[in-house]
Amino acid sequence: MADRVYQRRYNPLDVSVCVVRGDRGLLVVDTRSSHREADEIRADLAAFGNSAVLGVVNTHAHFDHCFGNYRFGPDSDLGAPIYGHERVPAHLVEYEEPMLADWISRGVEPVADWREVIITPPTHLIGEGTMLDLGGRAAELVHLGRGHTDNDLLVHLPDAATWLVGDLLEESGPPMYGSGCFPLDWPETIGTLRERLVENAVLVPGHGAAVGPAFAASQQAELQDVANLIREMQASGVPADLALAEGGDRWPYPPDQLASAVSQGYLQLGSSGSSGSSGSSGYETG
Repeated sequence: MADRVYQRRYNPLDVSVCVVRGDRGLLVVDTRSSHREADEIRADLAAFGNSAVLGVVNTHAHFDHCFGNYRFGPDSDLGAPIYGHERVPAHLVEYEEPMLADWISRGVEPVADWREVIITPPTHLIGEGTMLDLGGRAAELVHLGRGHTDNDLLVHLPDAATWLVGDLLEESGPPMYGSGCFPLDWPETIGTLRERLVENAVLVPGHGAAVGPAFAASQQAELQDVANLIREMQASGVPADLALAEGGDRWPYPPDQLASAVSQGYLQLGSSGSSGSSGSSGYETG
């Protein structure tokens, strides 16, 4: 992607795993969904020879970016420190642990992989940011605000004008409004990122190909359209469960991918927004 900054896109889910190489060794960014998938990453690191893994960064707490932590962390033979935002542990408890238990109980495939997962939180928790010395270069870990989650942690390589942004941006499909998202904050957080970009900046999303500042601007505008429509619907008394239909083709993304955006947005606005089952033809303000 840039000087000593590497990306590999893994299926399923087209997840980006990045490696930053310094004089002292490697920084691995995200660990995928399971022990088996993490071991694929470890095997691919052989391309870097005997370089030590200096650390791992979790860009956020969703399963497809951090369930492989155990195979890199303190209880593994690598014993690498794992860096993540300070709100990652709470997210894991609230969302990822119940989801994993549900998948195992229902036999969701690949159930053998899910049974093997040992959810491993970061060992080094980051607030607003910190700098890592990789030997001959610095990696800045920075939290710019709430968006895809409340624990998005970006990796900035100033010497390469490169940002590893996790799912704050997505290229291979529409942005995912998943568990713990903040749809009303997300556009502003991308705006904060854009203020820090140089003209030739490279941004590597959590899913998809590398992009530049123009892509970030375009996706911010679409996310702002979603946020504006959520506010408009809620202010007009449209129930959350009718907002997608009411907005029609004004939504910039397929409505079937925006249910969580609407429900979480209404919660941010202090409204449950349910239409209930009264059969009333009028809208009810939640």
